[in-house]
Amino acid sequence: MSAVAHSVEIERKYDVDEATALPDWTRLPGITRVGEPEPRDLDARYLDTPAAALAHAGIALRRRAGGPDAGWHVKTPGVDGRHEYHWPLGRDADEGVPADIAAAVSPWATGPFVPLARIRNARVAYALFDASGAQVAEVVDDHVSARNERSGGESAWREWEVELGPVPPGDVTAFFAGVDELVASVGGRPAASTSKLARALSA
Repeated sequence: MSAVAHSVEIERKYDVDEATALPDWTRLPGITRVGEPEPRDLDARYLDTPAAALAHAGIALRRRAGGPDAGWHVKTPGVDGRHEYHWPLGRDADEGVPADIAAAVSPWATGPFVPLARIRNARVAYALFDASGAQVAEVVDDHVSARNERSGGESAWREWEVELGPVPPGDVTAFFAGVDELVASVGGRPAASTSKLARALSA
């Protein structure tokens, strides 16, 4: 497989009702334009050891189809945000975790890896730009359906994510304070769960 790519996610998540309308994102500090909506159909299968060693360590291992970052992902916690390591799609998850990806999670767990959860997501993404045309952030509107493969429990919800982009704002704290206020103004609230996987596993 190709060399791994690495990024750091700095984002906020919000729970919203099905009928909640998107706010005017140009009310955020420094945002002057919102990009056209970009629909993405995502299908992610999460894997773990039978004892869920990765989940207990706060690590996510998934194979996701759809969207611009389709591929194998490993997510790990960090003090500066959540770190994501990305490999392009190769073998199907049913055929086992590729060796280089298994090596990446070996500090926390060794196989066999078995299905943990499946999360499908009808996503619409919007890029947020400043006056210079730089992308400051991305907002995604997610309609999620999930299945806990261990318990058989199913769940569905809607959430928004606001993630910093390639050219983040100069004052990140003020920017996210503005996001909190804007989302609250239309009835949104901070997400009850830190991740989609954690929410799926609670079902």
